[in-house]
Amino acid sequence: MATINIRGDIREATCAEELIAMRDSIELFSGKWKLQLLRYLSNRPAEKNLFKKMLGEIGGISARMLSKELKVLEMNFLATRTVLNTRPITVAYAITPYGQTILPVAEALVQWGLEHREKVKATIAS
Repeated sequence: MATINIRGDIREATCAEELIAMRDSIELFSGKWKLQLLRYLSNRPAEKNLFKKMLGEIGGISARMLSKELKVLEMNFLATRTVLNTRPITVAYAITPYGQTILPVAEALVQWGLEHREKVKATIAS
């Protein structure tokens, strides 16, 4: 079971609390873009991750969807948005330290996905 730390008081989470936490996580990271965007930002910590550059490098995402997903990440303290003093105005994004806490989960999903693909391919081939 997971634990809950409320102002130093640590206790085991109830099953209902765990299920609610799982639902919250799935809702936040649902869709195909949020985890990919966090992975993109984490792979480029020293770069200025400009909106236009991200739009060009992340295949298949529209400007509207990129903007929407980045706003959700920002609202949830997973990414920061910095308006640069340029003409025209440019905006840069970065992953936050809090956003980096999801990366081990994302890495586990990547590893599981790679292994699952191989299992399915092997089953189909036999």
